[in-house]
Amino acid sequence: MSLGMSPYRIVFGKTCHLLAVKQCNLAYDQAGEQRKFQLQELDELRLEAYENSRIYKQKVKKFHDQKILRKDFHVDQRVLVFNSRLKLIAGKLRSRWDGPFVITNIFPHGAVQLKDEQSNHKFLVNRHQIKPFYQGPAPIAGDMEIISLREPAPPDSTN
Repeated sequence: MSLGMSPYRIVFGKTCHLLAVKQCNLAYDQAGEQRKFQLQELDELRLEAYENSRIYKQKVKKFHDQKILRKDFHVDQRVLVFNSRLKLIAGKLRSRWDGPFVITNIFPHGAVQLKDEQSNHKFLVNRHQIKPFYQGPAPIAGDMEIISLREPAPPDSTN
């Protein structure tokens, strides 16, 4: 979305007239009044550009806010936790989400208490670090194929 005016008009405060020859005005009173008028016009253009920019930002914010999915969590819901420590260590195929964990308590201002189902260890995380866990249907034993994502061992250098 544009500001409703050309870049030349924003910078110089007037429209661009090519190949125009201007005459010098030697009447100082008239030149002073003309300069005051130009400064007022420039100020009006600046305010107009500021208003157009504010309107544009409001529209972009409204569009962005409509696209954000709200995450509503409840007690006893299973969730995954983002593991931020894997950014430097893990490979690109490794999942950065750990879990599932069970929500035991939801505090105001975004804190959530989780419980590990295996060790019954409870800990607090921010609600921005969790996402719902959706368990798919259980796989049939005959249709399952296991693929290892581990790095292969380097070959022996002895010949």
